[in-house]
Amino acid sequence: MSKDAVSVASLFGNILVMRVTFAGALSSIGAFMVYCIQLIQNGGVPNHALLLRCVSLLADIAGPFLAVAALLSIAATFAQTRLLVSFELIKPKFDKINPLKGFQNLFSLRSVVEALKNLLKVAILLYLIYSSLRALMGIAERYLYADLSGASSHLFGEIFSMLIRVAMAFLALAALDFLYQWWDFEKQMRMSKQEIKEEYKQTEGDPQIKSRIKELQRRAAQQRMMQQVPKADVIVRNPEHVAVALRYKPYVDEAPLVLAKGLDALALRIVSVAEAHNVTVVENVTLARALYAKAELYQTIPADLYEDVAEIMVYLYKLGRVKA
Repeated sequence: MSKDAVSVASLFGNILVMRVTFAGALSSIGAFMVYCIQLIQNGGVPNHALLLRCVSLLADIAGPFLAVAALLSIAATFAQTRLLVSFELIKPKFDKINPLKGFQNLFSLRSVVEALKNLLKVAILLYLIYSSLRALMGIAERYLYADLSGASSHLFGEIFSMLIRVAMAFLALAALDFLYQWWDFEKQMRMSKQEIKEEYKQTEGDPQIKSRIKELQRRAAQQRMMQQVPKADVIVRNPEHVAVALRYKPYVDEAPLVLAKGLDALALRIVSVAEAHNVTVVENVTLARALYAKAELYQTIPADLYEDVAEIMVYLYKLGRVKA
């Protein structure tokens, strides 16, 4: 929101009010002066009636200016903020009385821009007043040959023209200030890389937490899988890198079932648990790799591996190592 736009709206409104009410204001002031002179001639002293006349005169002259300025200020504000009402600015903030914070704001980009803008407004105002007065001084001697009404009317017209020029100049500055405020607002609303990361964490979840959850889920799955190893009939392994635990119950399973499988350290754990529970461990490099690559956990083995696994199961049956 540009404060200059609000000020310019009030300025144009007051110029219009002055143009419309000038004659009536002069008449009211003249009548008040006549009243005061008559009061003095009659030997009167200031009283409540005079005070009421003063207040009434002030209200008649200043009232329209104040009312129009207030209405146009509200209208210009709501036009820029789209009827947004916020009470954040009137809330007490301790940062405003912090000397360090104030010193930082003093040398911020916004402060520099505001200072330059105020200097430019003062310079333009002084130039317009100077140029108007210089032109007026060139014809000031003509007022000596004019009546009071004509001279006053001409002088008022010159003042009104000067105010219009000032208002137009300030209108141009307000338009530039509005564009700057818009650009500065858009710049402040941009999110930094850290804010983008934080928003992503809030919407999608913290990657570290998600990674931790996946790790815990993986450990839980491995623990459940390791609990199935003692129920296996045989462990088919590559000496160090692969281990697959199989179970086959003729009246329960349609085909040998994969209870556990793992690589490297997990394979060694499977073998260790199997040995601790007297589960037979068979070394077969080709079959172990094929089972690990093709067979799914807790699913029966593929049909193309039936023959190879059957040879192992027949061997175990002969040794009496297959569990009933």
